[in-house]
Amino acid sequence: MNVAGKRTPFPSYRAREPFMNIKLLVAAVALAFVAGHPAAQTAAPVSEPQASESPLVRYQKVVDFDYVKPLATLPRKIEEGALIIDSRPKARRFDIGHIPGAINLPDTQFEKMVHLLPQDKARELIFYCQGATCDLSAKSALKAEKLGYTNIKVYEGGIPDWEARGENTAVSLDFILKALKEKADIVLIDARPARRVANEGTIPGAINISDTNFDKETAKLPADKNTEIIFFCQGFACDLSEKSAKKAKALGYTKVRTFPDGHPAYVAATSGAQGAAAAPAGGRSEPAVAAPTLEPGKEKGSITTASFERILKESPGSMLIVDVRDAKDIKAGTFPGAVNIPVGEVEKRIGELPKDKPAVFVCTTGARSGEAYDMVKLIDASLPVYFLDAEVAFAGGGAYKIKAR
Repeated sequence: MNVAGKRTPFPSYRAREPFMNIKLLVAAVALAFVAGHPAAQTAAPVSEPQASESPLVRYQKVVDFDYVKPLATLPRKIEEGALIIDSRPKARRFDIGHIPGAINLPDTQFEKMVHLLPQDKARELIFYCQGATCDLSAKSALKAEKLGYTNIKVYEGGIPDWEARGENTAVSLDFILKALKEKADIVLIDARPARRVANEGTIPGAINISDTNFDKETAKLPADKNTEIIFFCQGFACDLSEKSAKKAKALGYTKVRTFPDGHPAYVAATSGAQGAAAAPAGGRSEPAVAAPTLEPGKEKGSITTASFERILKESPGSMLIVDVRDAKDIKAGTFPGAVNIPVGEVEKRIGELPKDKPAVFVCTTGARSGEAYDMVKLIDASLPVYFLDAEVAFAGGGAYKIKAR
């Protein structure tokens, strides 16, 4: 390079080294920036994020609370209609609280307990578990489908949704037996009529608050509204415990459940055991006054199923049949010619009962019909009233089946 005719020497390598280092540093920074810029990166295959656990299994046929509720409502015959199946573990989940009438078939024990499923593979099966975050019910539904069952559904809301809707949850027979053995701090309440409790006994330690007289006997309830209370009555064909449980909740009791298997299940499980149900009180029914053809049954005021059916067939007009179930229950059927006076209205409608022929109270278990008999006799002992102490299944159109107790 010439300046004013003079040659200017080119800087030596050592003199240029600092500048080269700076250039190299700048280049390195630039490369690092470019390498970190998304647009400069080489496109790579996009993969789905990997979950830490397997995704939940889902079943395609899902039902909600509104669908399940009428199918689970008591009273009902467990062996008929939709079969509701709890897929959760037994001791930690099912025993302490499940949908009334459900059977327990834990998904983890499905293959070992598959015998609990009905033989009729067209029968409706509704599986449930612990809500939307639980897939035990879906897994069980898929297993049942592989076995050939064709009418399967899953109640995804499960027990959390059931409870959130204010419905009662039920405890199992094993829970009751364990609680009695361990003397757990719970209150058992028998919602059956006092007459039935006196005649048949009850679960040891239980107190009797008849559902019909619930409002008059609330003083028997524990003072502490956080006390655990379990109501029971005469099995799945009886809804007295369900009604009483809801009444207790309305009064502010916070830990209320039911034992829908009821007194019959307890007696069957403890037959012959010490401290089981008390022996029935002695005595026979008073002979029929207005209709001598009515044959007295085992309990005072009851009539035999044979005489009832005979009169119903040969001379139905000689007696008044009074169905004391709730009006909604009558829709499923009742006896031909029967009138409906719900047991809770018997006292104020006693004037509708005839004095010139017998009135026979009926229901589906003999519980409410017996209670109606007791109420009328306390008010007017002269009225010719009786009750049918039997299990009755109505099929509509006047069809029925009676099983003597």
